Amino acid sequence: MPALSAIYRYPIKSVKGLAMSHSEVTPLGLPDDRAWMVTSAEGVMMTGRDCPSMVKIETRVDEHSLTLSAPGMPMLSVERRQFTTACDAQVWKDHFGAWTGAHEADQWISDYLGRQARLLYTGDTQRRVRQHPDIPLSFADGYPLLLIGESSRLQLNDWVGRDMEMARFRPNLVVTGADAFAEDGWKAIRIGNVVFQIDKPCGRCVFTTVDPHTAEKSDDQEPLRTIAKRRKGAEGAEFGQNVLARNAGRIEIGMPVEILE
Repeated sequence: MPALSAIYRYPIKSVKGLAMSHSEVTPLGLPDDRAWMVTSAEGVMMTGRDCPSMVKIETRVDEHSLTLSAPGMPMLSVERRQFTTACDAQVWKDHFGAWTGAHEADQWISDYLGRQARLLYTGDTQRRVRQHPDIPLSFADGYPLLLIGESSRLQLNDWVGRDMEMARFRPNLVVTGADAFAEDGWKAIRIGNVVFQIDKPCGRCVFTTVDPHTAEKSDDQEPLRTIAKRRKGAEGAEFGQNVLARNAGRIEIGMPVEILE
């Protein structure tokens, strides 16, 4: 039977992921996953697509604070309670309210990126998944959770001819013990006591070409070029599945993945 082999969250959109051995799950996803987002001074979303060095920012998060670190930068902690100024946020075509106000974090990120930036916090988000208005959404692109099968990555490695580590694809849930791309055919799964709806494939972008360690984009546009060739579908270059949690619960690495349909 397939099993859950890794859990990741990304407290700030586009920064380095945090590996977890276990996690609570709600329809919003994993706690504090993409709860913060970097924007330009004008409020335009900034991600690893146009600012690859963001992947080298590391975070720690707890009930009260967010801590930032990056090469050549001093460590900085800011409190959630500092985000008190209401502001407008935009992720692709979605416009919604968010919070700013941690000015030292704005300056820290601006210094690191070499351009003016702000750090936004979702707080109690009012954003919803477009196709599922009952499901809340943070600063994630379009869905609360992304699932990828480890065998699918290994098949992609064979196609590309070199290792494309999982960090390039920024999943929340990684499953082992299934055939390559078996997740394409799943409709619903259960991990622990949580039922997940497999909603649609994830269309991939140039961010997959960014090396998560060096922040350099690949000269040959891999693995996106191969995904576009081998995995072309309605969502474009498809790799991974967008997932919804249909109830709250707890998951941990090693739990079996039960295929419900």
